[in-house]
Amino acid sequence: MFVWLPEYELGIEKVDNEHKKLFEIANKGYELLKNDFYVDKYDRIIDIIAELKTYAQFHFSGEEEYLASIGYKKLFTHKLQHDYFIEKISNVNLKEIDNDQDKYIVEILDFMVDWIKEHILQKDREYAGKL
Repeated sequence: MFVWLPEYELGIEKVDNEHKKLFEIANKGYELLKNDFYVDKYDRIIDIIAELKTYAQFHFSGEEEYLASIGYKKLFTHKLQHDYFIEKISNVNLKEIDNDQDKYIVEILDFMVDWIKEHILQKDREYAGKL
């Protein structure tokens, strides 16, 4: 389960709220992983991936606009990291998901945990001045 903690806060309300939404989407994946009542989770996994991609595109676009508005000097490299995230989510192997659904959910969750640790807690903190 993904729990929002004070250390994730950047002090930029809009960005913090959008990050919380990413946690909510990750928690949907976690809840699906733990749900033993679904024999076939494929469609639900696809829905989570689609929601994650759509919301991440929305969030990244807004964050990049904000970074441009404050003249953030590392905007280009920051955007490259966002592009990597979208590319990773976009290049999902549907056959791989169907072969081992729970394993794939774990992979998505691991990717999200790594993103939170490396991007939100480090890279986003750079523009928020909280390093």
